[in-house]
Amino acid sequence: MKVTTSQPKVLAPGQGLRLQSGPGRDLIFKVTGEDTGGALDYFIVQVAPHGGPPLHVHHNQEETIHVLTGRYKIRIGDETFYCEEGGFAYLPSRVPHAFLNLTDEQGEVVVVYTPGGGHKFYEELGPISRSTHPDRDVIAALFEKYDMTLLGPPLSPD
Repeated sequence: MKVTTSQPKVLAPGQGLRLQSGPGRDLIFKVTGEDTGGALDYFIVQVAPHGGPPLHVHHNQEETIHVLTGRYKIRIGDETFYCEEGGFAYLPSRVPHAFLNLTDEQGEVVVVYTPGGGHKFYEELGPISRSTHPDRDVIAALFEKYDMTLLGPPLSPD
C-alpha cells in the first residue's frame, strides 16, 4: 500500500493560486485538493458588490462559508439566512444553495470544499463566464462535469 503524505504549506497574505470565477468574483486558493491529498480546498472569494454565484448543488462536496467582510443573503435548500462579518454557514452536499453580497462594496468570504479539487472547476469556469456572452448551456455542462448542477440564477436582494 502506497501512503502519500501532504507537504506543509505557508503563504504570505495575498499569496496563493489566483483564479477567476464569474464576473466580479476572484478566488485565491491557499490550498487545493492537490496540496491536501484530496482532503479539501481552502480559498478566499472576493465577491463583487451585489454579486454571488447562481443557485446550484454539489452532489459530492460539502461547503462552508465564513464571512470576512460584507453582509450576505444565503439560501440553503428552501431556507434563507443572513450572515455578516464573522458569520458562518455550512452547505451540505446534495442541498441547493447560493449566496449574494448585499453591500455596495466588495466582500470577502473564506470557502472550504471537502473533498478538495474544486479549483479545477474554476480554472475552466473563469474564461467561460467572463466572455462577452457566456453560454448558459456551456456553463451548465461544466457544472455537470464536476458533479454539480446549475439550478437557477443568482439570488436577488429581496
